[in-house]
Amino acid sequence: MNAPDTHLIGASVERKEDYRFLTGNGQYTDDIVLPQQTYAIFLRSPHAHARINSIDTTAAKQSPGVIAIFTGADMAAENVGGLPCGWLIHSTDGKPMNEPPHPVIAHTKARHVGDQVALVIADSIKAAKDAAELIEVDYDVLPAVVDTAHAADPGQPAVHDEVPDNVSYNWGHGDKAATDAAFARAAHVTALDIVNNRLIPNAIEPRAVNASYSAQDDSYTLYVANQNPHVERLLMAAFVLSLPESKLRVIAPDVGGGFGSKIFLYAEDVALTWASKKIRRPVKWTAERSEAFVSDAHGRDHVTKAELAMDADGKFLAMRIHTIANMGAYLSTFASSVPTILYATLLAGQYATPAIYAEVKAVFTNTVPVDAYRGAGRPEATYVVERLVETAAREMKLDPAEIRRRNFIREFPYATPVGLTYDTGDYETILARSLELADVKGFEARRQESEKNGKRRGLGYSCYIE
Repeated sequence: MNAPDTHLIGASVERKEDYRFLTGNGQYTDDIVLPQQTYAIFLRSPHAHARINSIDTTAAKQSPGVIAIFTGADMAAENVGGLPCGWLIHSTDGKPMNEPPHPVIAHTKARHVGDQVALVIADSIKAAKDAAELIEVDYDVLPAVVDTAHAADPGQPAVHDEVPDNVSYNWGHGDKAATDAAFARAAHVTALDIVNNRLIPNAIEPRAVNASYSAQDDSYTLYVANQNPHVERLLMAAFVLSLPESKLRVIAPDVGGGFGSKIFLYAEDVALTWASKKIRRPVKWTAERSEAFVSDAHGRDHVTKAELAMDADGKFLAMRIHTIANMGAYLSTFASSVPTILYATLLAGQYATPAIYAEVKAVFTNTVPVDAYRGAGRPEATYVVERLVETAAREMKLDPAEIRRRNFIREFPYATPVGLTYDTGDYETILARSLELADVKGFEARRQESEKNGKRRGLGYSCYIE
């Protein structure tokens, strides 16, 4: 057997893909124009929570260039399925999570600002926009719940009538009894209330969809700015449109940024695929920047109470975490897994904490759905752990590097109390080298010099494991 070719390890490798992008020869979804191309605009709810009494499209359908207008009632009449969540989570009592329907186009209720209530298709974007302005929607505006921390409080409005307490699941992970016992004998407990705020993805290329139907073999082709076209095809075909996967081809051309926000099955993708058969012509939609802010899945939005129990020497005994995770108005494709499997399993960090217990309550609110974005649960876990460790160091008057050294995992393989096994690691060496590169010993002199010039200088620590 020949030895593996390792000459590229550590070498500078010339990129091959840049030339066509730099010369304007990339091909994104919006660049694709099909024969008999039509263009779509979504009319979206201006209200966070409202009952839809009626939608009058009479004037809009008579607007120049309009080809068709569809509402949630049209899709419901053809039994088009709702968008699925791809990960089932069970509560601590064994019950499966509450997963209320997520209609492709809102039918009886709009549940967040930006919820789509009508699809307008015309021979130009301008014509579609003009027609959308003529649609009259009779809304009965309802009280809305938007506060993550209090979404499940008694008396809050119900986002979904079938989930009156707004709770999708109460999930637990780890050994609660062992954790509570460790806290009972702790010499010091550090406690923090942490808000990991909601964020909005903002890719250079907004989401875009171009769907076409072939009557010749009763099949669909979907061009979409998506990070995982295979998942898109599976979910749309099997769970929404009830099609064999062989009847749906999903093509992801060049994708201009995503970081998770383009890995989900979105309502717009389904609506255009379904509509392409109805009108027997291709349909294209490209999100506008402000539209993307209320239609792309958001990220984070956790409210957490975190506690760390230690002995008198600063050795970690246990960690206890209670997080309320905002799901938004609906469960997006992977939403349920982010604050559970992808979050709690990383709460050990690189520390030998003997016991950890995490509780996660997932709540519905009248906000844009939340899903995986840039790390998907792991950055949230790191933030919680490192804020705890840094605060504990200050409370116990320990050097922030020293408290980490005392608690690093040193023997491998190491099974964490939250279900992962680490096969290798040398965290102490990495920290030592980092302190050297940062010249931490010389920091105090630099700080004093900065203050002479009217500037403040700080030093912070954060350790991270993927």
